[in-house]
Amino acid sequence: MCFQVWSQTGVGVRATVNFPAHGGPALPPSLLFRNLSSPAADFDLSPVDAHFFKRPGARNKLRIGGFICCTGSPGVWGPCATSSAQLAVAEINKRGGVLGREIELSVYDAGGPLDEILTRAEQAIAFDEVDLIVGLHTSAVRVALRKVTTRHRIPYIYTPVYEGGEQTPGVMAIGETPRWQSRPSIHWLADVKKAARWYLIGSDYVWPWQSHRAVKRYIKEAGGHVVGEEFVPLGEDNHEPHLARIRAARPDVVLISLIGTDSITFNRAFGECGLAATTLRLAGAMDETVLLGIGADNSENLFCASGYFPGIGSRANDDFQSRYRLMFGPSGPPIGSLGQSTYEGMRFLEAVANKAGTLAMGPMLAAARNIVYGGARGPVSIRNGHARMPMYLAEADGLDFRLIKPV
Repeated sequence: MCFQVWSQTGVGVRATVNFPAHGGPALPPSLLFRNLSSPAADFDLSPVDAHFFKRPGARNKLRIGGFICCTGSPGVWGPCATSSAQLAVAEINKRGGVLGREIELSVYDAGGPLDEILTRAEQAIAFDEVDLIVGLHTSAVRVALRKVTTRHRIPYIYTPVYEGGEQTPGVMAIGETPRWQSRPSIHWLADVKKAARWYLIGSDYVWPWQSHRAVKRYIKEAGGHVVGEEFVPLGEDNHEPHLARIRAARPDVVLISLIGTDSITFNRAFGECGLAATTLRLAGAMDETVLLGIGADNSENLFCASGYFPGIGSRANDDFQSRYRLMFGPSGPPIGSLGQSTYEGMRFLEAVANKAGTLAMGPMLAAARNIVYGGARGPVSIRNGHARMPMYLAEADGLDFRLIKPV
């Protein structure tokens, strides 16, 4: 798979990034894409910043490692995530950078075996001298990667929807959590659609495990009960046994915590076997990118809850999409909630650094615990380390999501 991204510099530079197809060879633990930047001016460092930049070879540029899933099941979000991060970097650099330091962004594949990802992270810190990591990948990768960032005292911003409860020093998680994403939607389906019987299916790793624990409480709150639950290995594309168990359980709703291409193949099979006409579906890690893969014929009775949809009618979202299309053109990667979260991560970084007045770890983490920043979603509030943002429930309408209501 190949797509094109633009690097915003003194002169426009187009770079082509090649990612191996699903099942292909692993990417080497080296730089995939570096944002070329015009020379930055020298700046005097405060004593705190001087400590932050004491690592050998550190420069005035702020070197950010974007650890983005570009292969494997969540690799469908890689193109949009890379482009969204590039757009944010271009905008921030145009405003003078982060505390006057121009951002230099390198993207590394966060898909594949964990040991390979950790090797990339170690090399990014040791040889590419990244100062900070922004991540769009699974929670399993986050749990492993935070050990590396903690040991090296590297700030780590984690952007996508996740299970909640992240309190590791140095890790700042800004995505949707079940309390604010799933709970209102479960109550809405119970009240409006009279849904009482629920079947839970998710990928076999930490986000679905932990999210389902919370979801079961919310289903009970709404007067419903769980009639089945299972976890599917990442990369599984034979869903006949799962669909047979779902059909036998006769649920009103199937709550889907599968990710990326796994969600695509499951929902295709769900529609093709006739279940879509009689059974509701609620997904928590789905966007227009995945919906395109599922296809309009298989999206009947499919609902999704998210803090962002391209169809949100707001000035912030309109401006974001306008700038995105201007930078990447009509053939740029489709915008979706998971991919655009890297844009949010960069905007969050800018706001936190401005509030802290430094890029040193301690002051940044203190500033990040209580802050309001603006991105494509509109205003997002972080209170005591927990993100609150507008949340929406939408129903698939062909290849788009039609907003039902804020929740």
